[in-house]
Amino acid sequence: MANTALVTGSSSGIGYETALALARSGYDTFASMRNTNCGKKLHDTAQDEGLQISIIELDVNSQDSVDDAISKIVSNTGRIDVLVNNAGYGQFGCTEDVTISEFKAQFETNFFAIVRMIQAVVPTMRKNGSGTIVNISSVVGRMGLPGSAAYISTKFALEGLSECLRYELGQFGIRTTIIEPGVIKTNFFDSMKIPKSFAHPKYRELSEGILGNLKMMIELGTEPVQVAQTIIKAINDEQMQTRYTAGADAAMFMEAKKNKTDVEFEKYISSEIFSR
Repeated sequence: MANTALVTGSSSGIGYETALALARSGYDTFASMRNTNCGKKLHDTAQDEGLQISIIELDVNSQDSVDDAISKIVSNTGRIDVLVNNAGYGQFGCTEDVTISEFKAQFETNFFAIVRMIQAVVPTMRKNGSGTIVNISSVVGRMGLPGSAAYISTKFALEGLSECLRYELGQFGIRTTIIEPGVIKTNFFDSMKIPKSFAHPKYRELSEGILGNLKMMIELGTEPVQVAQTIIKAINDEQMQTRYTAGADAAMFMEAKKNKTDVEFEKYISSEIFSR
């Protein structure tokens, strides 16, 4: 029986490419999404290539939906060998511009939903004595920037959770790793939430400038398939690393952060943002 993989948020972008990459690597792949009507392109590609991909409905924010999907997969295959936690969205805005309810909603999807997925999948992995959990974080999971405090905070939280899991689950043969993409050429803006108002004119000016730069960076960004290739590399690494960066910009930022003190790095980022 082939190994089984589950990818959340598979209708487009990183999730779409990761589902294809896993199936091409021989995994019986379950590509999940809230609305399976969005899976036609993935379904057609899988059929054209003869890939074993099943498109399933799964809303990571619903415990019932998660439990139902996991139950169906385990009933059919008896195992889940790889879980890729990819589903999420971006909440833009400075801290004063984002309401508490918006902060909570961001954490619900980008952090608590991942905890929910892990709690649902780990019992099967533990029973089988093996498994791999891949958490899609971001380069901003290790560096703060203005204009997206809610989103960045969820990624910092995910990095901490992932490090804890390496200790907790490693004793059962379950591996955990973090993927840290930079700016990826996806439809990220389609689901991004923008503040309805700004608490101060300077926040509006800052946010509009960052959004403009981000749109340009996305056009020139890393292709999602490169992130999928990084995920496959991580899964196949005999000595899995704690984290893997994906994209030249991510590598550049991490190298700068490594070679500078926190204050030096803050000045470097400020000069990039506020001098434009």
